[in-house]
Order: sequence, then structure tokens, then C-alpha cells
Amino acid sequence: MSTAIVYDFKDIKRLQDRLAKLGNFDHAALLEVVGAEGESQTHRRLREEKTDPEGNAWESWSDDYALTRHGGNSLLMGEGDLDDSVQFVVGIDQVEIGSNLPHAAIHNFGGEEVGINIPARQYLGFSDENEADLLAVIDDFLDDQLRAL
Repeated sequence: MSTAIVYDFKDIKRLQDRLAKLGNFDHAALLEVVGAEGESQTHRRLREEKTDPEGNAWESWSDDYALTRHGGNSLLMGEGDLDDSVQFVVGIDQVEIGSNLPHAAIHNFGGEEVGINIPARQYLGFSDENEADLLAVIDDFLDDQLRAL
């Protein structure tokens, strides 16, 4: 008596063909999706969360500075210039998210400007939740690419 196992390798060939095609997908389109999600996360951090990527609340305004603020102002929002300036730029194999405003870096990293010590209020970067969301966006994009094959 003998036993035989028969396997049809055409399914593996089909999978190999699909994976080969997936390797040729439009990387710029994926970077656009990742950039849009990262930009959205940064806007949310500025508008709502008011924390650094690790979840630490930003340092409040000094008492003297708080007296100069009028109704509706909140940390890093002012007239909304910083928030409005946040954008993503897609490169060949990367996407960058940030602001090109002259004062954007000092707000993110902190430092001294015109004799005033400005505390770091990091708004750029990714929390663990942000990274998980970005990975989900990438997975969804790749799933869509595979369905299209």
C-alpha cells in the first residue's frame, strides 16, 4: 500500500506572478497616501491633542505671555499660520512632513529667540498609534493593489 500527495502548483505560480506585479506598483502613489495620513495626524496634534508624539502635554504658556493671548487662541495655533503651513512633500523614495515657516523649528525643538526662552512643543513625529495607523494605511493600499491584479 502506498500513499500519495498531489498538489497543484498553479496557485503558487499565480501568487508569485501577483507578487512580482506588486513589486512594480506606483511607489509615489503610496507615498502620497502616507504623506496625507501623516499630515492629517500632525494637524490633529496641533488642533486637538496638544501633546508631543509620546503623549506628553505641551508646556503651557508663561503667565506673562498668557496675558497677551485673546479668546480662541490655543498653544501653537494663534492665527493658524503654523497649522496651515504643515504639508507633505513626496520625494523619489521618501515623504517629508513639516512646515517651512521660519518659526516652525523653534516651536518643535524649543530654544531662545530674541531673548525669550521658548519651550519645545514637539508637534512633528509619530506616536505608536500614529505608526500603527500609517501601517494600516500602507496595508490597505497594498491590498487595493493586489485586488486590482
